[in-house]
Amino acid sequence: MKSTAHTATPRPTAGVGLDPRNHQDWQIARAAERNIKPFLQLGAELGLLPDELIPMGRHLGKVDYARAMARLRDRPQGRYVDVTAITPTPLGEGKTTTTMGLVQGLGRLGHRVAGAIRQPSAGPTFNIKGSAAGGGLSQCIPLTPFSIRLTGDIDSVTNAHNLAMVALTTRMQHEANYDDARLARSKLRRLDIDPQRVQLRWVMDFCAQALRNITIGRGGKMDGFEMESGFQIAVSSEVMAILAVARDLQDLRRRIAKIVVAYDRAGREVTTADLEVDGAMTAWLTEAINPNLLQTIEGQPVFVHAGPFANIAIGQSSILADNLGLRLSDYVVTESGFGADIGFEKFWNLKCRFSGLRPSAVVIVATIRALKMHGGGPAVKPGAPLDEAYRKEDLALVEQGCCNLIAHIETVKKSGVRPVVCINSFHTDTPAEIGLVRKLATQSGAYCALSEHWLKGGEGALELAEAVVAASNEKNDFHFLYELELPLRQRIELIAREVYGADGVEYTPEALAKAKNFEADPASRELGTCMVKTHLSLSHDPELKGRPKGWKLPIRDVLVYRGAGFLVPVTGAIKLMPGTSSDPAFRRVDVDPETGEVTGLF
Repeated sequence: MKSTAHTATPRPTAGVGLDPRNHQDWQIARAAERNIKPFLQLGAELGLLPDELIPMGRHLGKVDYARAMARLRDRPQGRYVDVTAITPTPLGEGKTTTTMGLVQGLGRLGHRVAGAIRQPSAGPTFNIKGSAAGGGLSQCIPLTPFSIRLTGDIDSVTNAHNLAMVALTTRMQHEANYDDARLARSKLRRLDIDPQRVQLRWVMDFCAQALRNITIGRGGKMDGFEMESGFQIAVSSEVMAILAVARDLQDLRRRIAKIVVAYDRAGREVTTADLEVDGAMTAWLTEAINPNLLQTIEGQPVFVHAGPFANIAIGQSSILADNLGLRLSDYVVTESGFGADIGFEKFWNLKCRFSGLRPSAVVIVATIRALKMHGGGPAVKPGAPLDEAYRKEDLALVEQGCCNLIAHIETVKKSGVRPVVCINSFHTDTPAEIGLVRKLATQSGAYCALSEHWLKGGEGALELAEAVVAASNEKNDFHFLYELELPLRQRIELIAREVYGADGVEYTPEALAKAKNFEADPASRELGTCMVKTHLSLSHDPELKGRPKGWKLPIRDVLVYRGAGFLVPVTGAIKLMPGTSSDPAFRRVDVDPETGEVTGLF
């Protein structure tokens, strides 16, 4: 389904002039940005009209979603490709790099193609993970705005969320200090909020473990309501999840009104609508709802919109961006956070359910080095030299580690889609190791392709792109793992056994009571299930690599994100506010005093 309208010849990465083996990602990005397409040109080549583009600088901006979709709504959709991965390791799998490489590779084949990825959180960007723009010759640019601030969407989410907290804590203060007559004069009704059942916390977009648990309202009665509170990272906010799943501004407004902020002393939900803050929260998001438009190093369009984590949230870029891209392109390549047990499971059973979209192909990214770690390879310590096991051929380690890859292949196949395994190439990989992974992947029922996009850009991704085209040409039988009629605990059990490989599920008394209450509540039966689980293992224990056996999934809590449309079972000891490491990335970020350019991002 190729089209010649608005098709631009991909810009070769050779023009960057830098070898990824000898230069850092930020240096390559800066070199590529010398020839970056102006935003208005990028939008025109994609097929957008001038009045559908909202420039925010010369090289990036937003797309007016409502205006563009009013024109494009009846266009046939392109093919929809999701990129996921094996279980992450400290060695990295390169999922975003592969997403950018695949976009470039499909462009080299002559297809109109767009990417759709999440905006990175400042927490990981300035901590351990880095920017998440891709790497080598397969990156999303311009790098600095992509990594820092972008167009202010995360700030808008943060402010909308914290406005709800202001409304909540202010109401609690006034109800504690005012009698009913004075409340009535203030045109307030008593909500009788239970301070022990406040569901919301404050948010900020850094990894700040010192703020996980705090006491607020200390002082006198004019200083607020004193209670225990805390912070979570902004991208775990339900407001961010709503931005990812909303279908238009009206849907977003409706969902914001349903956010449960607390319970009253009788056990009834207190929502943002009860606090009369839902309209003001939405006002913060009227610009954020429009997808951001950036580009690959080779000049293909990339929508960057929404940024929820996958281990503690839904882990997907926005439905809005996907809908837009699918009406402008032959292929849209989107990305789900972390491994297939986390990001793809939520893409499959939540995002696709909410959007009505169905994938044409699913890519599972793996590296030989990461498979060795899953096979029992030595631990990797930040700053320490890489162990020799990861730099020399070891077929036994690779074969043992492929149990993790095969688990993810089986998960994708359960959705009715035959996956494409992408071997993300490293120079230390040997032909025998690559051949072994190819054999095991194809024996497990997947396509398999070697890709050298990190080193060669789109040219290096041609084999992968051809495999994705072949997979997209196959008729698949996409279907959900569960229907919404299935009770919550049965859904959790199904996900635990069929996706994670658990032997069953165990509940704390509190989590069990909550699960039963939600099952008995007719209003909760139509909500999806968004698991909170470590991304570092198929199990709840981040130390267990490979394909753990003989364990049960512990559920310690169940949260409700009624606005986003799902219940949230929380497993293990995972935190909604990550911590900053002893050697964070911000130590290497600086500004060139002569040019003002940011250096050190990766």
